[in-house]
Amino acid sequence: MARILAVDDDPDVLVVLRLLFDASEHELLCVGDGRAGLRLLHQTRPHLFLLDLGLAAAPGMDGWDVLERVRDIADLPVLLLSEHGGVADKVRGLRGGADDVLSKPFAAAELLARVEALLRRAGAGAGDGTVVYDDGEVRVDPRTRLVAVGGRELELTGTEFRLLNVLVRNAGAALTLSDLLASVWDDPTGIAPDRVKFAVLRLRRKLGWSGNGSPLSAVRGVGYRYRPRGVNRARPVTSS
Repeated sequence: MARILAVDDDPDVLVVLRLLFDASEHELLCVGDGRAGLRLLHQTRPHLFLLDLGLAAAPGMDGWDVLERVRDIADLPVLLLSEHGGVADKVRGLRGGADDVLSKPFAAAELLARVEALLRRAGAGAGDGTVVYDDGEVRVDPRTRLVAVGGRELELTGTEFRLLNVLVRNAGAALTLSDLLASVWDDPTGIAPDRVKFAVLRLRRKLGWSGNGSPLSAVRGVGYRYRPRGVNRARPVTSS
């Protein structure tokens, strides 16, 4: 059973969500404004954050403000609900760090399926067992989820960690968008390739690889490749 925090200022939507998640045996926490949602996020540490982009700005935070703040303070899946359902909202949401965007009105079965897919991915975020990847520049420890680049430890979101983990463990190979969608987002249909591009852009900025000569590069017409600049060596973690 997962704990899901929903922030939506429409009481009718909250009623539907409560009926849906009670029937699925997930625990649902509901609030009607962004500041209360952030407080509850800190207090309850949910497994997934469900956010309505159409939140009224009062008391001072609209849906976009809340998304930005959540991504600053928490590493958990975020599913956005968009009343307009337009491409602009979806693109902005994915750029802002959301894991998925669903248009309103939504089918209850689709919402539940998307939530459970996000929860599965989060649960599988540990990656390749206890094997540490270390190529002299990049170190990825799936057991502790620690990432270091050039000896500097970095904090990555769950999606960013899974993306980097898949890329480095296939170092030198050109991974297609479909490969990455299936491995990182559990989306073998490949119907949302833009989310890969936005996630790669965020990851490159966070790792300091925004300029030329980045070891993480686009492969025209294919996808992306990580090419290590150090000596590739993956080694097992020894338990203490």
